[in-house]
Amino acid sequence: MSYADKSKLLYLAQIFEVIFVFYDLFEQLCAIKGVSVTKATIEIGLSRTIGTKWKNTGATPQGETLNKIADYFGVSTDYLLGKSQSESQITFNDFTYAMFNESKELTEEDKSLLLQMARQLSDKNKKGGKAR
Repeated sequence: MSYADKSKLLYLAQIFEVIFVFYDLFEQLCAIKGVSVTKATIEIGLSRTIGTKWKNTGATPQGETLNKIADYFGVSTDYLLGKSQSESQITFNDFTYAMFNESKELTEEDKSLLLQMARQLSDKNKKGGKAR
């Protein structure tokens, strides 16, 4: 299944309140960040095989592990647990779905500019300052 198909399924699952599976959200967050599940778990400071455990067992991390994951992706623990759509009124999946579909019409130069702007906003939020 392609990334686009998974994104659409996750989006539809949230609309219809299908059973929440942590691994699917974790995998989507990794794809958006541009890292593999294994690389993300290592960078977070977890076992390189923990992603496989989440996928195979349906387990959801708790406590400090959940906090580390939330910090890594810049989302709330409630979002990771499926208790909230996101920190703002525009949900993560709404934004991702819109960007995926809307970007089809953009030139490569426009896509590059959009990515640069997103990175600047991310840096600004991490530093608590103004965008460059």
